[in-house]
Amino acid sequence: MDGIIQGLSNFRGTIFPGQQQMYQQLVRDGQQPQALIIACADSRVSPEHITQSGPGDLFVCRNAGNIVPPFSQQNGGVSSAIEYAVVALGVRDIVICGHSDCGAMKGLMNPEALGNMPNVAAWLRHSHAANRIVCEAYPEGMDPKERHRALALENVVVQINNLRTHPSVAAALARGGLRLHGWFFEIESGQVLAYCGDRGCFVPIDEATDVPVAQAPAARIATPEFAGLHAVAAE
Repeated sequence: MDGIIQGLSNFRGTIFPGQQQMYQQLVRDGQQPQALIIACADSRVSPEHITQSGPGDLFVCRNAGNIVPPFSQQNGGVSSAIEYAVVALGVRDIVICGHSDCGAMKGLMNPEALGNMPNVAAWLRHSHAANRIVCEAYPEGMDPKERHRALALENVVVQINNLRTHPSVAAALARGGLRLHGWFFEIESGQVLAYCGDRGCFVPIDEATDVPVAQAPAARIATPEFAGLHAVAAE
């Protein structure tokens, strides 16, 4: 804790005085984050650091395995963060960010290692679909490192699908007011990959091109007799 307390002291004595006006404005004007990022709780993965964002820029929710449980009536921290970000804060982008060397995915690959962590094992059930995909759709006999990477990538896609089950997200998507993103941070290289929904795969984020999205804004309703009116309202 000594290092943490020293950092806190340095912030309060050296950093905060130069940024006090900014913090006062954040209190006065309220938060208006650019996006909700759901990332892993891994101490090596900091969304603010990776994106070089400042206070007030991001609404961040972190948990083991960057997991989004499918919507249910049982309240949970991730579900509440999603609902608040979409409904109260009006974010127009949600990013699910996985990463390399993820301990949660290692636990999913080796469930026997979770024998004394029943809560972690129960939490990871929300990633079982990703494990099933890798077991049945990928080649047999994969190198363990390749398998782990594939599992972490597929987990991001599975969590995007879970995200769509949340009513606030489904409604925002139907209005055309929300984009969904799937990112994968490679700790060892600093590279960030983005899931391209049109191509069904991850591609490197290149500053010279538009960032691929898992689901782009596309207003739609399923009822034919109202489809035309919806299109006019969305314009």
